[in-house]
Amino acid sequence: MATVSPTRRMLPDRLTLLAFAGVVFIAGANIVAVRFANGDMEPFFGAGFRFAIAGLLLLAVAAFRKASIPTRQELIGTVLYGLLAFGGAMALGYWALVRLPAAVGGVIIASVPVLTLFLARLHRLEPFRWRGLVGGLLTVAGIAVLVGGSLEGSVPVGSALAMLGGALCLAEAGVVVKRFPLCHPMVSNGLAMAIGAALLLGVSLAANETWSLPTRPTVWFALGFVVLIGSVALFAMYLHVLNGWTASGASYQFVLIPFVAALLGAVLLDESISAGFVLGGLIVLAGVYVGALSSGKTPIPSTPEHEAHAQRCSTT
Repeated sequence: MATVSPTRRMLPDRLTLLAFAGVVFIAGANIVAVRFANGDMEPFFGAGFRFAIAGLLLLAVAAFRKASIPTRQELIGTVLYGLLAFGGAMALGYWALVRLPAAVGGVIIASVPVLTLFLARLHRLEPFRWRGLVGGLLTVAGIAVLVGGSLEGSVPVGSALAMLGGALCLAEAGVVVKRFPLCHPMVSNGLAMAIGAALLLGVSLAANETWSLPTRPTVWFALGFVVLIGSVALFAMYLHVLNGWTASGASYQFVLIPFVAALLGAVLLDESISAGFVLGGLIVLAGVYVGALSSGKTPIPSTPEHEAHAQRCSTT
């Protein structure tokens, strides 16, 4: 049974890298699918509905497979993971993007690896690495070059701060998963999605959104994709990546997701690709290599809770 442990070498194995690539591709495709899914649904309600259905599906499968019930430490980690990754990050991000240009939002989200680097050091999960900092800053610069030509007008400060708060939630969620044991990925993701959905639907009620289901077949197809592939499969692979890599290394998905989304947009939505996009994409890839792939095998200290948790899971 899989367990998320902080004791991992800096360079992941091949299966973890494949899962990392899967997360990046599916998350990038999610951006295109959500554009269709949100066509007939309010944003907070659409996000809450998506994670409520996905969470229930995961919990049903976990019950069918008789997955182990979370311990107290696992439950604490799952609740924090749900509030941060599915609740706080989504609520702040959706609110910010009401006024914030998508390009600016992408640049801010690209700061997740840098935020993760410092948060992981603050939690004493990873040593500070100048190479990681340089790689993180390089990726942010690459995203800025990639989208810089499309920015117009002033950026609303409140929306930018909200998006930064969402990026901080995502970064802290990755660290929390490393800090607290999560034994069964189906149970952990199912409960976390349900917690996040409850928060999102509460925000939807507070915002007086209209709760209505899609009416077009294409929207139902897009919704099915983001629920089954973009939620259930995506976050199962995400936890696998966190299990086999460091928190800061896994966080580099956030700088590659906008790159993949733009490529898919060009193929599926006939959006043009500029020379600035190509240059920015190359800088992003260089930053990912410098900060995450070219590191050594420095181990990360494990906590007593993770050691006891790993021993328990190895016998289930």
